Amino acid sequence: MDMPEDRSDGVVSTSAQSVDVESTVHLLERARAGDRNALDRLLARHLLPLKRWARGRLPQWARDLADTDDLVQDALLQTFKRIDGFEARGVGALQAYMRQAVINRVRDEVRKKGRRPDAADFDRLEIDGGMSPLELAIGRESLARYERALATLRDDEREAIIGRLEMGYTYDELADVLGKPTSEAARKAARRALLRLTREMDRLGG
Repeated sequence: MDMPEDRSDGVVSTSAQSVDVESTVHLLERARAGDRNALDRLLARHLLPLKRWARGRLPQWARDLADTDDLVQDALLQTFKRIDGFEARGVGALQAYMRQAVINRVRDEVRKKGRRPDAADFDRLEIDGGMSPLELAIGRESLARYERALATLRDDEREAIIGRLEMGYTYDELADVLGKPTSEAARKAARRALLRLTREMDRLGG
């Protein structure tokens, strides 16, 4: 499993914006204090990576319920409106919190539209006959092994892998997520995590 190349999807990444060097932790503190500008910057910083994650993770049936980008943006807006209730615990806590917010938003959409709620496995967002792009790319069996291997890793290792492989963070952005001092430190952390993941997947594959 190779690391993806750095990509901007046509958008200038936060690492390239020299004026936006404030850490997510600091922005969260300012947002809790009522700073609207900090909230806007948090949204701009995390919206595109979360869209990438959702496009890869949501199966077709879920993506058909509503525009994926709109769904993700709505989930983030609602999350940041309740930012006072968020307590960061551990590396990558905010990213995991935002991903869960998107899953919850999909659940709401499914219930609202009445789309096969009994058949849906909301924890993994899978349904028979509808594979996600990530499943299509690596295969359902491999994805199941990937998920089991992820669950054996430490939180920081798991967030490094999801952030790099699924959310498409640059190493500068990943350094902010992981609380690393430099992009090089984030790159090394991601490489170590990927090696551990590969060993676990090999072990689970028998």
